[in-house]
Amino acid sequence: MGVDTQTLRKWLESYDTNSITIGVVASHSSLQILHGARQEGFRTLGIAVGENRRKFYSAFPGADPDEWLMLENYQQMLDYAEWFRERNVIIIPHGSLVEYLGSENFKGLEVPTFGNRGILHWESSRERQRQWLAMGGCSMPKVIDDPHDIDGPVIVKYAGAKGGEGYFIARDYRDFKRNVNIEQEFTIQEYVLGCRYYLHFFFDPIAKDGYQVQGIGKNAGKNLGRLELMSMDRRDESNVDEFYKLGSLRDLREMSLEPSFVVTGNQPVVIRESLLPRAFEMAEGTVAASFELEENSRGMIGSFCLETIVTDKLEFRVFEISARIVAGSNPFVGGSPYSDINEPFMSTGRRIARSIKKAVSNNCIEDILS
Repeated sequence: MGVDTQTLRKWLESYDTNSITIGVVASHSSLQILHGARQEGFRTLGIAVGENRRKFYSAFPGADPDEWLMLENYQQMLDYAEWFRERNVIIIPHGSLVEYLGSENFKGLEVPTFGNRGILHWESSRERQRQWLAMGGCSMPKVIDDPHDIDGPVIVKYAGAKGGEGYFIARDYRDFKRNVNIEQEFTIQEYVLGCRYYLHFFFDPIAKDGYQVQGIGKNAGKNLGRLELMSMDRRDESNVDEFYKLGSLRDLREMSLEPSFVVTGNQPVVIRESLLPRAFEMAEGTVAASFELEENSRGMIGSFCLETIVTDKLEFRVFEISARIVAGSNPFVGGSPYSDINEPFMSTGRRIARSIKKAVSNNCIEDILS
C-alpha cells in the first residue's frame, strides 16, 4: 500500500533538498501549514480550484503562498506530478486533499508526500481502524452489525473525511431506517455519554530523545521514535449543539427536525493532567501497532489524532483515528498549552515543516516521506 521505497528514492534523486517547496491544497489546515513552512524557511505552493480561494489568502500575508497552481479540478494534480517534482515539491496531506482527490488517487499521486500514505488503507475503513486501535490497546465504543439489534442510543457514521456530514443518532431500528442512506458505507456505534476530546499527537521516527515509543511484535525491544502531544480540541457541531434548548428528540422529530453533526468550528481545550498518562499510553500503543499492520509496514509518520470520549468514570473510549493533520489543530497556530512547554509558537503545521527541515539536515528525508 502506498509508494515503495525504490520509487521514492528515484523521485528524490533529482531533488535539490536546499530548495524544497512545501505544497498544500488551500483548504482545511493549510493556513497553519503554509505559515509554519514559512517560519522554517521553506518556499510554499498553494493548490486551488477557483480564483476566489486564491484571493482569500491575500488576507493572511503570513500564510499567502509564494506560488499558486490553479486547477479546474483536483484530479488534475495527478497530471502535474512531473511539474511538482521539477520544483522540488513535497505535498502535505490533510483531510480535504484526501476527500477532494480520493484515497486511491492520493495513493497514486507521483509526488513525494509527507507521512506514510500506506496508513490511509487502514484509516479509510472503520473496521480496519478498530483492528488497529484494538492492537494498540485502545478501548472503543461497541459496534452493532445488525441494525435490528439497536436497543439504545447509537450514532451512525458514514465513511470518509466529511466533517460529520450525514451522521445521525438512532434509538431503535425505526429511527435507523428512517434516516440511513443505504447507498453509502456506514458504521453503527454505541453512543457513549461523556466529553469528546480530540488529541493531536506527532510521531517523529528519526528522533532519539524525548518520550520514546516502545515497539511490539517484531519490533519488541526497539525504540521507534519520539511521541509528542501537540494540542487538543473539541468540536462545534451544527445543529446538535443547540438541540437541547428545544426539547426532547421525540418532540423535535414531531416538528420534522433532526440533529446534525456537521463540524463548523473547533475549540481549544486541556484535560485533567491525571488523564495525560493514559492518553500517552493509547497513542504509544497506536503508533507501535502501526508498524505491525502489514509486512514491512513503515508505521505512523508525523501528525495524527485520537478522537476520544472520556466518561464520568474517567475512562477513554477511542472512536476514530485520523492519520494526518486535523483541522482541530487550527486554534493553535501560535502554539498550545502543551506544545508551548517544549517550544513556544510551535503549531502542528510548523512541526511538520521542522520535521522536514531536520530530515534534510540529517540526510534522511526519505524516512519521513512516501
